[in-house]
Amino acid sequence: MATLFVSDVHLSTQRPEIVACFARFLQTTAREAESLYILGDLFDEWLGDDDHKPPHPRIVKALATLAANGVPVHVLRGNHDFLMGNAFESQSGCRLLDEPAVVDLYGARVLLMHGDILCTRDTEYQAFRKMSRDPKAQREFLSLPMDVRVENAAAVRGRSREAVRLMPEDIMDVSPEAVIDAMGEHRVTYLIHGHTHRPAVHSLDVAGRAAVRIVLGDWYEQDSVLMWSKESYRLGRIRDL
Repeated sequence: MATLFVSDVHLSTQRPEIVACFARFLQTTAREAESLYILGDLFDEWLGDDDHKPPHPRIVKALATLAANGVPVHVLRGNHDFLMGNAFESQSGCRLLDEPAVVDLYGARVLLMHGDILCTRDTEYQAFRKMSRDPKAQREFLSLPMDVRVENAAAVRGRSREAVRLMPEDIMDVSPEAVIDAMGEHRVTYLIHGHTHRPAVHSLDVAGRAAVRIVLGDWYEQDSVLMWSKESYRLGRIRDL
């Protein structure tokens, strides 16, 4: 058995083939896993636990079925679904993790993050991130009617797309200094994250010790998955499992 990691699935009705692919993954491959970790952006948009637009109900039900079959499912919030709350947790059977999370994987101390907080060179985004994670700001947003939330979210995403279009590519990647600082602070050998959509395994040095940063890819084209067992780990694609 192995522990599976995915990130940046970005489920929405605009991508029905990916919704179907992920649902099959939950019903087949994930059923054989020791546990499943979803490291943020499972959904392309989650505007509160009362956001029941498709494909949310289908996937929440599939997650609940997986959990009921004895596979623990752990979820980090991403920058698209950071408003997941207690109702999502109870309805899906998943356990929401606070970021950053440190877990033990077969004797290895591993840091789990979505990854956006490591992109420290994008100062405009970091300012928005800080504001949007403020509990008071979240309560005010969630008190709005759903149609207003949808309009506000669309406006924010429009501004974000324009900012990304004009931004140098390296600004949108993680900062090496932030990676080293995070791994050093939590005294870990491994870091697993998503967000950048740049799947790779990076070797690095943290305080004189060999360390590894594993970046999960997205599910726009890559259906990226990390399989970690007692013997080894492998970053690949669902279709290759």
